[in-house]
Amino acid sequence: MLFTVINAGAAAAAAAAAAKRAREEEEEMTQYTDQELQTDWEFKIIRSNTKSFDKPDVFRRMLVEESEFGWQLVEKFDGSRVRLKRQRQATPADAYGRDPYRTTYGVTEGAMVGFILLAIGAVFSVLMLVIVLLTKK
Repeated sequence: MLFTVINAGAAAAAAAAAAKRAREEEEEMTQYTDQELQTDWEFKIIRSNTKSFDKPDVFRRMLVEESEFGWQLVEKFDGSRVRLKRQRQATPADAYGRDPYRTTYGVTEGAMVGFILLAIGAVFSVLMLVIVLLTKK
C-alpha cells in the first residue's frame, strides 16, 4: 500500500510539472500582433483532458460550438490544447446555455481525478481479494 501511495505522489508531481511546462509553452508559442493587442481582441485556450482534439469530428464540433460566440481558431497546440480569439462583443453568456469563456472541453479535471481514484481503488480491492483468497489455503 505504501508503494501505491508513493507512486500516486510521484504521478501527481509529474502531472503538475507537465502542466507547468504546458502553460509556459503556451505563453511562448503564439506571439500576438500589435494590431491584435491594440484593438479589441480577446483570447482563450481550451483544454481537453482526454486529448479529444486529436479526433477530427470532435475538434470540428468544438470549433462550431465556439464559433456561436464568435471564437476563431488561432492554433491547435496538440490534441489537448487549442487557442482561440474573437472580437469583444456583447453576446450574453446564456445565449446558448453555455459559457462563452469555458476553458475545458469534455471531461473536467475533477471528473478525471475521480475516475483515476476509482480505478486505483478497484485495482487495490481486486489485489486484496486475491491476497485473501490465496492465504485461505
